[in-house]
Amino acid sequence: MDILLWHEILEPYDLAVKELTVKFNHLIKEHHEKGLYSPIESVCGRVKSVSSILEKMQRKGISPDDMEEQVEDIAGIRIICQFVEDIEKVAELISKRSDIVIKSEKDYIKHMKDSGYRSYHLIVYYTVETMNGPKRLQAEIQIRTMAMDFWATIEHSLQYKYKANIPEHIRDRLEGAARAIISLDNEMSSVRNEIMDAQNSSQIQRNLITDILNNIENLYKLSNKREVEKIQDEFYHIYALNDLQELKRFHKELDLIAEGYRAQAITDEL
Repeated sequence: MDILLWHEILEPYDLAVKELTVKFNHLIKEHHEKGLYSPIESVCGRVKSVSSILEKMQRKGISPDDMEEQVEDIAGIRIICQFVEDIEKVAELISKRSDIVIKSEKDYIKHMKDSGYRSYHLIVYYTVETMNGPKRLQAEIQIRTMAMDFWATIEHSLQYKYKANIPEHIRDRLEGAARAIISLDNEMSSVRNEIMDAQNSSQIQRNLITDILNNIENLYKLSNKREVEKIQDEFYHIYALNDLQELKRFHKELDLIAEGYRAQAITDEL
């Protein structure tokens, strides 16, 4: 295959990675805007390099004609979660999407690899629109915790350095680290509810403050400046108290005030 043909083949996969990354990031945004805990912490993606594709084809005896069917991870998406429990929820969210069809699943969390590797893998079909029409292609979605991702990143670097022949003493240390990662994930799961409550409260507070500041900004256009400055001073006072209930009360009152000024402005125009 010449270089130009590789570019033509990989371009739709690059588009798929970009679209899927945007869509999963939008899921995070939707949860936060509704004051909900997001099971997705972060998302990243990549298109497999030509050298990595060729290496896999050679290792598995895949012909060029079968490449797009048998090399399932040309497009790769990695979804990072805070807790092990979130992984199942993310997989469920993906399974319910109308724009993604799951081809296969591999659970390396319940069935950890001998190396200590843990992650949840989905091979999915996803369709992109190209200049030549729709193209249905495959992508691999890896779902793991932050701790699992840290271990996997280190292990991948060592595999690259030693070409899959990692020295025994380093392999033993990796296995020990994998056990420590399991303990860490279990420990974090034990305080999951407390962490989620704290994060939800923080997100709700951020949303309230954004709405309040928008209302105050709009009031400057509709009301007397001195009155708005009094409202603004009250907001700063309540903000300093760090009391979520007081902030909610002020938010409701400000909404009523803003609605009244908007109604008055409409009446004046009539």
